[in-house]
Amino acid sequence: MISSETINNYLTRLASRQPTPGGGAAAALHAAQGAALVAMVARYTTGAKYEQHAALVSRIIAAADELVDEALRLADADELAFQAVIDSYKLPSGTEALNEARSAAIQDALVHAARTPAQLIKVSGAVVELATELFDAANANVISDIAAAADAARAAATTARVNIDINIVAIEDGATRARLAEQTDGIEEKVVLAADSLAKRVRERILG
Repeated sequence: MISSETINNYLTRLASRQPTPGGGAAAALHAAQGAALVAMVARYTTGAKYEQHAALVSRIIAAADELVDEALRLADADELAFQAVIDSYKLPSGTEALNEARSAAIQDALVHAARTPAQLIKVSGAVVELATELFDAANANVISDIAAAADAARAAATTARVNIDINIVAIEDGATRARLAEQTDGIEEKVVLAADSLAKRVRERILG
């Protein structure tokens, strides 16, 4: 599982001629890194100098740590979900009963595979929200990592969107397609706008 393997092993698998892990898992790791960066900046924003922000910082640390765990869970879930799609296409066919069973399995797997990146977009948005909350109070020595966190979350959201799209277009049931699209349409744009705005504010603060 991605959450427990070495970086070198993961990258070797990612670079190999194998369908998993792929972009969905990479997107989840973007989000995990973004959340971890928020947690790091928050931990540097502690002590007497930042006492007035203690409650805020403590809450952000706890929330960011939880988002790291959730993003890693989604990285593993995405790999498993996409593998299930691949496996469903390998099911036997040739008779009406087998064809129907195979088709149903493929459709179920595609729907499930679209749900994981949908969850990831929400995690990405939460990372940007935490980073934005922390911005004004953050230790100036690590303020650039706020922008890094925002950019990582941005990448996670836009990549997740593409992974949702590629699964949705293969789903035959129009109502299911519409429902999945409805749950996620517009969310990643909000994440992108918020991340871009925050990164701009960080640069302005650095450059004065």
